[in-house]
Amino acid sequence: MKWVTVMLHAAAWILLFSLPFLLRPVYENNKTPAPNPDQKAFTILYFSNAILWIGFFYLNAHLLIPRLLYRRKYWRLSGMLFLALLCLVSFGWLYFKLFIVHTEFRWRNSILFTIFTFLFFAACSTAYQMIRDKIKADGILKEKENENLKTELSLLRSQVSPHFMFNVLNNMVALARKQSEQLEPSLIKLSALMRYMLYEADEKTVPLEKEIEYLQSYIDLQQQRFGNNVKVNVSLEVAENQYKIEPMLLIPFVENAFKHGTGMIEDARIDIELRTKSPVLQFVVRNKFNAVSEEIKDKTSGIGLTNVKRRLNLLYGGLHSLLITKKDDWFLVSLQISLH
Repeated sequence: MKWVTVMLHAAAWILLFSLPFLLRPVYENNKTPAPNPDQKAFTILYFSNAILWIGFFYLNAHLLIPRLLYRRKYWRLSGMLFLALLCLVSFGWLYFKLFIVHTEFRWRNSILFTIFTFLFFAACSTAYQMIRDKIKADGILKEKENENLKTELSLLRSQVSPHFMFNVLNNMVALARKQSEQLEPSLIKLSALMRYMLYEADEKTVPLEKEIEYLQSYIDLQQQRFGNNVKVNVSLEVAENQYKIEPMLLIPFVENAFKHGTGMIEDARIDIELRTKSPVLQFVVRNKFNAVSEEIKDKTSGIGLTNVKRRLNLLYGGLHSLLITKKDDWFLVSLQISLH
């Protein structure tokens, strides 16, 4: 939790800057040195410097390291660090000039002390941020691995609803009995759909064209299943560029539309649109739904929208945006992904 982190940081800073007071020598027989008339001013200077060093620590860790060091802007980083060092030395000189009158300001001692302290805080803040980022990156990588393990079985076993497969096979039996010419192309589409699920979905990424072909086969089989009971408008544009995408990423939205956009719905309609505007993929799925009636959900009908959101966050992070809305008996999914 954030407050725990804040408390730990506060405790560490208090302990660090309390050390000079905790470790100062204890004089016996009340033989303490004569009081310095500038003692109060030196105490204020000490705590003022402490605030400046803490500020420099977090400035270097959260701003300079991510924006300059990680981006290999070494000259700019060196310039910013030199400017920070100059400001710290100047602050000590200016404070002496204004508030300390009984003690002489020694440039050599001040510069040497500030440089060594500066190097200490710069090294500590750099190590702190790099270790923090490494732990965060390892956590994300581990989370991705766990998520892939959790979704792999779901993708292979139930990405396409068993209820959908049952209906498709029943339709094919009916086509066989009628000796319909649609039987052969339907079998080819079902074969391509199963091949993609079992083999190509194992790849880390697939060409966008392959994912679109899979979507089209799925939609065609669903249209054959529902016939004229559902109006389906499809527009899938294949990009000229050789973009790649994680497999089985778009199908849950289409499956969800057919699951909840059919049944006891007047003038059932599903709109599916995919566009690529370099380098952004725009995917929109709209379906009418009945807000009054509650459908019995098939527990094995895919990994669900919640897991899809989680998978998108892990795979694309800030490179995607997902908007899901319900308004006026319409369910809308709008997804944008910045493709690499």
